[in-house]
Amino acid sequence: MTLHGSLSHDAYCAHLLDETTKFREILRDADLSATVPTCPDWTLADLARHVGGAHRWVGTLVATRSATDIEEGDIPEGDGPEEDDAAALDAWLAAGVEQAVAALREAGPDTEVWTWSPVQRAGFWARRMTHETVIHRADAALTAGAAFDVPPEVAADCLEEWLQLCALPEVTAHHAERGEQLFGPGRTLHLHATDTPPELNAEWLLDLTGERFVHRRAHEKAAVAVRGPLIDLLGVLYRRLPADSDRVEVLGERALLDRWLEWASFQ
Repeated sequence: MTLHGSLSHDAYCAHLLDETTKFREILRDADLSATVPTCPDWTLADLARHVGGAHRWVGTLVATRSATDIEEGDIPEGDGPEEDDAAALDAWLAAGVEQAVAALREAGPDTEVWTWSPVQRAGFWARRMTHETVIHRADAALTAGAAFDVPPEVAADCLEEWLQLCALPEVTAHHAERGEQLFGPGRTLHLHATDTPPELNAEWLLDLTGERFVHRRAHEKAAVAVRGPLIDLLGVLYRRLPADSDRVEVLGERALLDRWLEWASFQ
């Protein structure tokens, strides 16, 4: 299985820095004790620690060229500052992402390192951390009532990566029981971004007619279609935006869409 991104390694590193800067900007003016609606077990401070901890974990994996996973407790400063002090959290987030990006840039995309995917390369982490930060910035923006937007090429690649992860055999095997209710003849979904230029090719056909999920970039008829701005399609697929939101249009078998979203809720 190839998890192939559309951006360069250097571009992912630059976007990871930029996304974290925007994430920090939201947190600076927000109530860190506020509950995150899309991650209701977390406050904004918890969300910040999750993002910053992930950056430091990946930075350590890549810097050490680790061939195995590293326990969270073994990550230097992985837990963050002792108190939920806004300035301390901000400085910790900034230092952590800078360390991670420095390690990723020094390693390059093809250096072997442990990942939880079939792709055991540093490039996997540059892409994964970029999109992890994008989605959690969306969580922070929703919590704080802040504006949220993403460059179209990043949003399209974020959606594409999500579909590629859904297609991993490990995911299908993990959700085998639920898959029995999902896969079958005629079960297809079409995602159509309505606000992107043609060269971005921001349309996808999700094919559930076989024994496992496959997808392709295409404009094709399907049993159910979801149309809307690219950032809102991303929100629906990551379950950050309800499918019945007036920001997207659902045409066809809504029940199939609901089953798909439930099946793919591994993120």
